[in-house]
Amino acid sequence: MNDKRPIRAKSGTNLGGASAHNRRIMIDALRVNGALSRADLARATGLTPQTVSNIIEELASDGLVRSQATVRRGRGQPATPYQLVPEGAFAIGLQIDRHVTRTVIVNLVGEVLVKFEAKLPPGGPAEGVLVILDLVRRARAQLAARTSDADKRLVGLGVAMPGPFGINTLYDDPWMMTAWQNFPLIDRIAEGTGLEVALQNDAAAAATAERLLGAAHGLDHAICIYFGYGLGAGLILNGELYGGAHANAGEIGMILALIPGDGADVEPLEHYASMASLCKLLSIDPSEPQLFEMVSDALQKGSPQIEAWIADVAQRLRRAIQALESIFDPQTIILCGGAPRRLIDRLVKEIGPLLPSIADRASRFPEARLQAGLADPWSVALGAAAEPIARTFDPRFSAILKSN
Repeated sequence: MNDKRPIRAKSGTNLGGASAHNRRIMIDALRVNGALSRADLARATGLTPQTVSNIIEELASDGLVRSQATVRRGRGQPATPYQLVPEGAFAIGLQIDRHVTRTVIVNLVGEVLVKFEAKLPPGGPAEGVLVILDLVRRARAQLAARTSDADKRLVGLGVAMPGPFGINTLYDDPWMMTAWQNFPLIDRIAEGTGLEVALQNDAAAAATAERLLGAAHGLDHAICIYFGYGLGAGLILNGELYGGAHANAGEIGMILALIPGDGADVEPLEHYASMASLCKLLSIDPSEPQLFEMVSDALQKGSPQIEAWIADVAQRLRRAIQALESIFDPQTIILCGGAPRRLIDRLVKEIGPLLPSIADRASRFPEARLQAGLADPWSVALGAAAEPIARTFDPRFSAILKSN
C-alpha cells in the first residue's frame, strides 16, 4: 500500500473507555476511503497500531470487515487491505409523503437492494399505516429471499416525512401533514415491524442521501435545499446532520423570502418554490404516477407561464441562498430533491449569478457556491435508510463519554 496517499478520516482516541467511538471511526474511514491497511488506518485516525489491530479483529469477527489480498509496494512490509462487508448490516428507509410512500433496504455501504412504493389511501394515517406496514413486510420478504440471515442484521428503520414537527396547528394543514403528525405513527411502525424506528424530516433525509452518494460526499459543511412537494433544507455542520432543538432546523419553506412587488399578503416560500406550486400551475395532480415525466415534458415545451414561474422561484431562492450562506458559512449549497433533473438543473442555472455573501471568495472547494444534487424520487427513502446505519456506525462525540 502507498502510505503517503491522503486519507479522509476522523480522529480516534487512545483513552480508556472509547472502544465504541473507535469502532465507529474505523468503519467511517473504510466507508469514505474504501479498502485501507492497518497502517493506513493508524496513520489517518491517530490510533495506536495495537488498537487498530484489536478493532480490526473485532470487526472481522462481527462480520463487518474482511481482508483483501496482500499488497506489496516498494521496499516496505507487505500490507493487507481491509474493506467493509456490504452484507454486514442492513437498514430500511421509509418515506411518507402527502400522496405516496416509498421504502428501500440498503446494505452497510449504501447500496439499494430492495425498493417498493405505493399510493397512500385518502383515509388518513389510520388506513395509511396499514399500507406502510405491508410495504415494509414485502421489502423484508424480498431481502430474506436473497440473503438468509438478513433479518438478524437489520439495524433499524428510518422514517422521513415533511415537517415541521410538534408545532401547534388547529386544522389539518396539507403542507405539514398535521393528521399524520398527530397519529402515533412511529409507535405503530415499531410495533408492527419489531425494529427500532427514528423519525426525521424529508429535507434532512435528502441531505443524508447527498452525503452518502451525492454532491455532499466528503464535505463537512454543506446545505442541501430539498425541492419537493414542499421546500426544506438539510444542514450538514461539522460533518454531522444538524436537527435543532426539535428536529425542525432547516424549515426554510416557512420563511418569507420577499422580492420586489410583494404585498402584505406574501405567503411562505414553499407556496411559491415547490413541486406543489408548479403542479398547481400546470394543473397536474401531485399524486400522478408519471409526475416527473409530465413536468419534464411541460418544461421542455415551455410556456410564458412556466418561464414566469421559474423567474419568480429563482429570484426568491437567490435571496434565501444568500441568507443561508451568511448564517452558516457552508462549503457549498446543493439544490436537490423529489423533482425532475431538468427542473433542478434549470433552477440552478437561473438562480445565478448569486448575490454577494461571505461565500464569495477567490479560493473555494468545492468551486461552486451552488450546485445540483440528486434529482430522484427515491432520494428521501435512501436518506431515511442511511439514518439507522449512521446511528449505529457513524462516529459521534457522545460515543466517547463514559456512563457512571
